[in-house]
Amino acid sequence: MSRRLAKLNPYELHKHLINEYILTKPGATKLLQRDTSRDKTDRDVLREHHRFLWEDGDTVDSWEKQLAKKYYDKLFREYCIADLSRYRDNKVAMRWRIEKEVVVGKGQFICGGRSCEERESLRSWEVNFAYLEQGAKKNALVKLRLCPSCSDKLNYHSKKREIKRLKKRERKEKVSRKDKIVEQDIEVPSLNDQSRTERTTHQ
Repeated sequence: MSRRLAKLNPYELHKHLINEYILTKPGATKLLQRDTSRDKTDRDVLREHHRFLWEDGDTVDSWEKQLAKKYYDKLFREYCIADLSRYRDNKVAMRWRIEKEVVVGKGQFICGGRSCEERESLRSWEVNFAYLEQGAKKNALVKLRLCPSCSDKLNYHSKKREIKRLKKRERKEKVSRKDKIVEQDIEVPSLNDQSRTERTTHQ
């Protein structure tokens, strides 16, 4: 028996031993199954190590953090997408936009409400987003573009700061008003004052 086993290559020997000593009992194949209870996908790693905002001083000392940082760098952080489904409980979830959403205009030219596709009468809001991350309370000032209906949900508990965009005409008027104020502040001597000063210098 041992002489016959000696002639087998390592893989054939492995198969022989498994068949002889493990698979002879009913249900013994379960012994060959790997424990998958602690397996993690990339999505699980991202959920565990994701940060809403990464600071310059944050350490990236593991492959999990590197993966999360790489994902963060691919996000577009000008406007947010908001989940307003629990607005009555004063709970609003926010996330940054992905490339596909930027391409179609979601969150900027289409309402930033997660399940809303409204394109008309969008308003811009600046929101102090308070969130809990890795056991610490954090704050971030974010921008949202929402339709009137979603804007009402956002402001259900407290009024947020609306960012109003000035039209070209209003901007010109504002600049010209500023110029007038500056002109009024500078004293220009009148003609009579000039002649008086000339007379006194000649005397």
